[in-house]
Amino acid sequence: MSGFVFNEKPIAIESGEGPYLYSDDGTEYLDFGASYAVAALGHSHPAVTSAIQEQAAKLTYVQASYPVEVRTELYEKLATLAPGDISNVWLCNSGTEANEAAMKFARSATGRQKIVATKRAFHGRTLGSLALTWKQKYKKPYEPVAGGVEFVSYGDEEELAEAVDDETAAVFLEPIQGEGGINPATAEYLQTARDLTEDAGAALVFDEIQTGIGRAGSLWACENAGVVPDILTSAKGIANGLPLGATLCADWIADGAASHGSTFSGGPVVCAAANATLDTIVEEDLPGHAAAVGDYLTTELEAAVEEHDLPVREVRGDGLMIGVEVKRGANRTLKHLALSEQLLALPAGRTVVRFLPPLVIDEEHADRAVDAMTNVLS
Repeated sequence: MSGFVFNEKPIAIESGEGPYLYSDDGTEYLDFGASYAVAALGHSHPAVTSAIQEQAAKLTYVQASYPVEVRTELYEKLATLAPGDISNVWLCNSGTEANEAAMKFARSATGRQKIVATKRAFHGRTLGSLALTWKQKYKKPYEPVAGGVEFVSYGDEEELAEAVDDETAAVFLEPIQGEGGINPATAEYLQTARDLTEDAGAALVFDEIQTGIGRAGSLWACENAGVVPDILTSAKGIANGLPLGATLCADWIADGAASHGSTFSGGPVVCAAANATLDTIVEEDLPGHAAAVGDYLTTELEAAVEEHDLPVREVRGDGLMIGVEVKRGANRTLKHLALSEQLLALPAGRTVVRFLPPLVIDEEHADRAVDAMTNVLS
């Protein structure tokens, strides 16, 4: 398996700095994918690098049953930054593990099995998370996956209402679908999900693996809608490149959940990276910056589409999570962006070019991306 492959020849990445990646032949690429939103602060950020080096010199790992200052600090930080009254934190190593934990916590806390998820959703690749993921290409080779999952159309309030009942343990939603094509949910839809789950005694789970940590213009995308879930999952940008996931829970979930654990839960080096990442994001108000630059990028993309009559159906998203639905196919566009314009982006399905740049980009970087899209699509 490999990453960026064009003309059967992979782009071998040697180093990175800020929003740029450099190949082994010295070519500079503007990274508007951030490795699926992982490099929230860009590459080799000095605060994160320093935190990693300092912690590695003291202690690289000790199991989670022993208190370690840097891990305790991260627990407290995430509890403080979590939306609403969510204050319980479980750490793991990836987004799919965070969602697996959310499934287990919801089922054990409610004593129920049924889970409602949405069509076009992506929640991970392990057998439990695959059960929540819509596309057959991801899960068919590995069936049977975990059972008890019912799928409804994303954004359809009536269909959701029909599915949620007194047998439902949880409803899993992405506030903005990522892999599914950059599809933002309305505030009304998320509020309906909140009302339905409260009435049914079920858990509302927001998968913020990709949308969280400032990307959607607020620290958590659900804050844009003013809706607080019972469980929120996070990963990707939380430690700016080191593997870390988190499952954040309301008290009633934490109090009712059965035992769960992981050997590498909250390793000191990873926690140090996460503390530095979160401190930088908060202190520099990168969610606000993402909202402003994201609005600028979206506006400029829409203007370019109209001015140059580009083959684009729609530009959509929030903050610096933007999808450009093209008529020619995403992979072809991505290939030419990389080879001709030295701009790296991602697909979101067959027709959507996905921009998930580091939160530190400025309007000059946004202009370069707009020019690159215009050149390739003209």
